[in-house]
Amino acid sequence: MRTNLDLTRATWVKSSYSNGNGGGCVEHAPAFAISGAVPVRDSKDPEGPALVFSVDGWHGFISAVKADEFAV
Repeated sequence: MRTNLDLTRATWVKSSYSNGNGGGCVEHAPAFAISGAVPVRDSKDPEGPALVFSVDGWHGFISAVKADEFAV
């Protein structure tokens, strides 16, 4: 997996779990999945850093969210 992705032209997709009221919103750039990477960023800080996960890691995270494994 590449570690130096150029995200300047990335198309970001906001999480369907975003409630739209300015809370914790996560965006990902799914087009990079073909390279084995899924960049993720905070939608409130689009110029800030992005974390990059493996496709398997990202899918595991999404599965855990859907299964409500992070409930507080």
